[in-house]
Amino acid sequence: MTATTLHVLGSGSKGNAFAIRHEDAVILIDAGFSATEIERRCATAGVPLEGLIGIAITHEHGDHAAGAAILAARHKVPLLTSPGTWAALSPDRRVTHRPLSAATRVEVGPFTLLACPTSHDAAEPVAIAVELADGSSCAFAYDLGRPTSAVRYLLRDRMVLVLEANHDEVRLRTSSYPPSVQQRIGGSGGHLSNRAAAELLAELHHPGLSAVVLAHLSERCNDEAGALAAIEPSLRAAGFTGMLACAPQHRPMAPIAVAPPMHAQTTLRF
Repeated sequence: MTATTLHVLGSGSKGNAFAIRHEDAVILIDAGFSATEIERRCATAGVPLEGLIGIAITHEHGDHAAGAAILAARHKVPLLTSPGTWAALSPDRRVTHRPLSAATRVEVGPFTLLACPTSHDAAEPVAIAVELADGSSCAFAYDLGRPTSAVRYLLRDRMVLVLEANHDEVRLRTSSYPPSVQQRIGGSGGHLSNRAAAELLAELHHPGLSAVVLAHLSERCNDEAGALAAIEPSLRAAGFTGMLACAPQHRPMAPIAVAPPMHAQTTLRF
């Protein structure tokens, strides 16, 4: 089986970008840094953008889409977004568009993309799952105020999950943010807390889950130690034995294999 790898290029309020590589093909999930910075991080991470075949965007906010249009034009690849996100981005007409929706499966080279709506204050935000022909898959859900039934369905049975753990609820309430901002972040159209992420991950655990990446941590209302302390106990109690890590904001992570854990490979059926 050809290895598929997830590359976390960076995640947080200052930018979010991920790359998935299968053989020579690469697809980006979000491009929330400048095009030059994404190219630099890909070079650092060993991701060859000569193989870039598409850029999928969860929503139009700058920390997810800042470099998307320039990268797409520069590398002559399509942007994959919901219709609402495409309208909000209003990119250069040289950039082609392929729509993502809950009703369609979109094939881009070896990757099949599925999407579902999320609860966030953007035009038409989505969570995204990426599947390969060999049955391997990963999914991305961040910038969501609450995990809807659609999100739960999209994330189930994935081998790798990238899930938001944005804030500690107490730190948010006692932060220097004005009350209106606190309500936005903690509300149904805002961001997922450590507690909510822990509950969702315990629910989503299955024997084939090999890695969980906690994404979009708030620099003011969260930190790696706090997120792990809030989430790891319940996830381990559910039986998870894989890798749990927090995505850093300022540097790429080592590649993560998109494959079942070794102990589950003899029991999974694709």
